[in-house]
Amino acid sequence: MKINLAKSAGFCFGVRRAITITLKTTAQHKDVRMLGDIVHNEDVIAMMEKNGVKKIRTLRKNRGQTLVIRAHGSSASVFRRARALGYCIVDATCPMVKEIHKMARQMESEGRRIIIIGDKKHDEVRGIKGQLKTKAFIVPSAGAALRLPFRRIKKAGVVIQSTQDEENARGILRTISSRVPDLKFFNTICAPTRVKQTEIKAIPLKNDAVIIIGSRASANTRRLFEIAKKLNPRAYWVQRAGDIRPRWLKGISSIGITTGASTPDATTQEVIARIRTLCA
Repeated sequence: MKINLAKSAGFCFGVRRAITITLKTTAQHKDVRMLGDIVHNEDVIAMMEKNGVKKIRTLRKNRGQTLVIRAHGSSASVFRRARALGYCIVDATCPMVKEIHKMARQMESEGRRIIIIGDKKHDEVRGIKGQLKTKAFIVPSAGAALRLPFRRIKKAGVVIQSTQDEENARGILRTISSRVPDLKFFNTICAPTRVKQTEIKAIPLKNDAVIIIGSRASANTRRLFEIAKKLNPRAYWVQRAGDIRPRWLKGISSIGITTGASTPDATTQEVIARIRTLCA
């Protein structure tokens, strides 16, 4: 069995940075909290909790607890409330996401209605929306774009969730640009996402089967799987080594592997080791 691991497999810059910041924070402070998941990967969260970081669902009044802001960012109201409740804030938001926040606020100050191309319930999208004083439109698909109230949108600004599928974003933008007279657009899909998506368009065509490793909570992992599945029906999405099924490996001589942006290298190596064991 030939195993071909994508060059882009592993943490993206923003995830690696957030993990590093959080671990440094635990070394300097005793009582560290994270509001939700610092990144979308259960193994990483378990590692954080093992190192003393406690996950919380809501902010509460406290005396000097340290709050780490997740890689996907948070709304401006979360920052304000956390400070008012006495938290010491450590911001681990990905710099690329912070740049999207800046762009959205700037376009809003120009009197533009902000349109966010992305998943409505995703933490990053909620964080972008939460930077604004006015209501933003969130558009996940070209079909959803057709339902926008274009008669009321004469001047708009568009940003994209950093891990969106580029082809999907282009389709949405075509719909919007043909209907909004004054449109300013920033393609804010991040470089690591572009690289991963470029690779996953080639891997399924060069291998008999494909495995994408990452959490079910990871939007970027889901998109990699969706792209791969369209190109190769023998594409599988796993979270860890134990998810591999022996029948997937029957009758194939090569398998391509890639990962979501928050998948640890250790998890990837465990998957590769299981494949080798099953093929021995």
